[in-house]
Amino acid sequence: MSAQRAFNGVKGMNDLLPADAGLWQALERHVAGWLDNYGYRPMRTPVLEATGLFRRGIGEVTDIVEKEMFSFTDRLNGDELTLRPEFTAGIVRASVEHSLLYDGPKRVFSIGPVFRHERPQRGRYRQFHQIDVEALGYPGPDVDAELILMGRRLWRDLGLADVRLEINTLGESAERLAHRAALIEYFERHADSLDEDARRRLHSNPLRILDTKNPAMRALVEDAPRLADHLGPASRAHFDGLCGMLDDAGVAYRVNPRMVRGLDYYNLTVFEWITDSLGSQGTICGGGRYDGLIELFGGKPAPAIGFAIGIERLIELARAAGKLEAANGCDVYVVHAGAAASRCALRVAEALRECGLEVVQDCVSTSFKAQMKRADASGAELAVILGDDEVATASATLKPLRRDAPQERLPQDQLPARVIALLTGDKVTVADESN
Repeated sequence: MSAQRAFNGVKGMNDLLPADAGLWQALERHVAGWLDNYGYRPMRTPVLEATGLFRRGIGEVTDIVEKEMFSFTDRLNGDELTLRPEFTAGIVRASVEHSLLYDGPKRVFSIGPVFRHERPQRGRYRQFHQIDVEALGYPGPDVDAELILMGRRLWRDLGLADVRLEINTLGESAERLAHRAALIEYFERHADSLDEDARRRLHSNPLRILDTKNPAMRALVEDAPRLADHLGPASRAHFDGLCGMLDDAGVAYRVNPRMVRGLDYYNLTVFEWITDSLGSQGTICGGGRYDGLIELFGGKPAPAIGFAIGIERLIELARAAGKLEAANGCDVYVVHAGAAASRCALRVAEALRECGLEVVQDCVSTSFKAQMKRADASGAELAVILGDDEVATASATLKPLRRDAPQERLPQDQLPARVIALLTGDKVTVADESN
């Protein structure tokens, strides 16, 4: 009989193996504390949403909707479904569906996988992960500045030096319409210089032409009409307020009048944090305002702003910076020899875990020497050794693995306190505890 074919993972959808998981866990723990510092609370939405949600929210003629969504028809009921390509649309849908803003604005975040059918390359995958942060119901530029300051703090915490900020304003709908008309008229006069993609977008979404990656069109785009020339007083005041707050906070930034972002729902403030350390995939965080999206999804009109960070890119930068350390190994590794010691080890390990300790019990029937090798490789600070003598005397042998110190034997009921004392640097001894 022929051997069965081995399966490989889907291209662009990567496995996270135990050797790399420690750094992810360390980042996730740091991110949780960072978000707590600013009063943001977790919110989870389904990975699957109705396809129409993204078509309406992101825009029919965006790259994401036209080329990148993983969409399918549910064969059981005919529903058109899509694996989420971003978080914001789902969070806004849930906010409207559950009247989340009935008692006031909310600060929320989500962390998890998103899906885009792109060509896999460095820092860009078909399943990737994002930290998504949203401030719902806040109208002023102060919350825009807060979100930018959040980014600066995170980069500093992680030791990321090569990160710069670019900002822009997209104005309001009427202002963008006037700018849109000016762009169409301008690009029609230069139709011979447009590439195929620009011609296709000329009348459907001319703003996206400004984001072209075609070097041959760079000069043409640079001379195109600017949105700033069409901004009204309110839009200018909002952007000037943001710039003033960033100046007061000592945040360096560059106003990039050609920044448009890739989603149709943005208005007013947009921003990106960019690095040169990842090659062409330099944006590690991007976001902006989407004040019309809640109403577009059937809710009461309310302003909103948010950003998303690509975790894979952030991990790569944090690893290179060397400031984020992977989670250490367990506290205690339990080694045992013999059937009676194996049963005893279960009880001892549980007693240690009851005290909040991280404990790994060796569950492979091999020699004592082999178990000690695994204990050392585990990264544990201490080994608890149980053999026939220890079982007979209700004791345990405690062996330090990371420092030059003698092992000691002590009663099992005193083991948790002694382990905690050793791990915390307490000078309490077994003799002290028995008095």
